Amino acid sequence: MINPRILFFIFNALIVILALFLIFKINGEYGKVIHGTSWDAKQYGNKYIISLKNHSEIVESLTDFVKTQKIKAGKISGIGAVNSVTLRFFNPETKQYVDKTFSEQMEISNLTGNISLKDNLEYLHIHITLGNSEYNSVAGHLLNAKINGAAEFEIETYQNAKIERKFDSEIGLNVYDFADR
Repeated sequence: MINPRILFFIFNALIVILALFLIFKINGEYGKVIHGTSWDAKQYGNKYIISLKNHSEIVESLTDFVKTQKIKAGKISGIGAVNSVTLRFFNPETKQYVDKTFSEQMEISNLTGNISLKDNLEYLHIHITLGNSEYNSVAGHLLNAKINGAAEFEIETYQNAKIERKFDSEIGLNVYDFADR
């Protein structure tokens, strides 16, 4: 017969080993750090927390992140500061975008968007609201923006989803394409 103290020791050692295994497994899947040229990120399941490097371009950097992580569908949100931004406003009568560039320090009070595919390439559709030093705001479709300070974003992916877009000539915009394939 085995000594009860030895059984107790073996049982406790197995519990500790199991706990350590679970901790290392969870840390491997959650809280995984990822580095890119213009961004750093940390993954928690299907969510990513992303920090863009100072002076990087937002759309270019987020597109690089999405391509690197092979994200085909998801949503984006964020805050930060920029010193140059080009916004677009869609005129439905002419079916044309009107672009306007702002070259001043501004805070991103809200950035929101989605991720899909167009012609099998990553497609980010992002809108932004910015505030300047006079506490006035501007908003629109984000064409590009240069970080001046910090920029923090969250991307949530839709697991196993692939959302396509197509151009709708009647509207003049790229819209979701939910056609059966």
